[in-house]
Amino acid sequence: MMQKIIPAKLVKGDEIRVIAPARGLKIIGQDAREIAAKRFADMGLKVTFGKNTTDENWDMTGSSPIADRVSDIHEAFRDKNVKAIFTIIGGTNSNQLLPYLDYDLIKANPKIFCGFSDITALLNAIYAMTGLETYSGPHFSSLGMLKGCDYTLENMKKMLLGDGENAVEPSAEWSDDLWFLDQEKREFIKNEGYWNLHNGTAEGKIVGGNLSTFVLLLGTKYRPAFEKDTILFVEDTEGSNLLEFERQLQALLYQPDFVNVKGLVIGRFQKGSKVSREELEFILNNKQELKNLPILANVDFGHSTPLLTIPVGGTAKIENGKLILKA
Repeated sequence: MMQKIIPAKLVKGDEIRVIAPARGLKIIGQDAREIAAKRFADMGLKVTFGKNTTDENWDMTGSSPIADRVSDIHEAFRDKNVKAIFTIIGGTNSNQLLPYLDYDLIKANPKIFCGFSDITALLNAIYAMTGLETYSGPHFSSLGMLKGCDYTLENMKKMLLGDGENAVEPSAEWSDDLWFLDQEKREFIKNEGYWNLHNGTAEGKIVGGNLSTFVLLLGTKYRPAFEKDTILFVEDTEGSNLLEFERQLQALLYQPDFVNVKGLVIGRFQKGSKVSREELEFILNNKQELKNLPILANVDFGHSTPLLTIPVGGTAKIENGKLILKA
């Protein structure tokens, strides 16, 4: 078992480095860039960008070359002035970088690393290879949302600037609209709260994130082991309907060390997935591996907004429909 490393919390005056391990800056509108930069400035944090995050430096996949993306990650960890690294956005190909990362460099220079979606590959690989706790949380671009960002920001501050402990409450409302196309025309939906699908209590180490991306790590050294008392967090995009979600979850259940998973937390499904509580319960209740596990769903992480900041390698406690996170 590798010793866990907890990165230092942020304080006013710290520098944030923004990098693009998957898709790049070009996809982010100028208004969102300015709003996000102002949010960090309001927290007293300085924002700088990796040198390979310019609008021009992209190929047909929307990414820069592997060597450039790796270079920006290494430079961010090497730079003593940088205290946290945020990804610009997700994508589809951050798993390309895993064999090329200098994990000794990362381990010797521990700092906050935050993003979600496709960045799940990096979050879990870094944790598996170094013991450094990482954060499944907002991208830099996520904080460029003009309206409906308060919950995301509040919970990020608790985890990255506060004491790292968060007795989580469901958001009052959520959204799944194309906010980046029109910052004023928004649709917010009243949150019905968590779906306490299997009642019970469990506490353990957090692994997971985006399910489709996490599954890419199976059979590799980059997938964190399900150690004794693991709490698995999973979510997916609207491209994953109920049956796609089920088959990928089943791939995790087949892992020999899944017996160490003691609880399951599922992020909110996007509207396009068309997954109802009744359907999800039916799927989960027919899996013997999950029979005695407490399960929470409709939790505020995934590809709708707002977003929690979840420490990969941190601790989660599920207690009769409640959730506590601790970095």
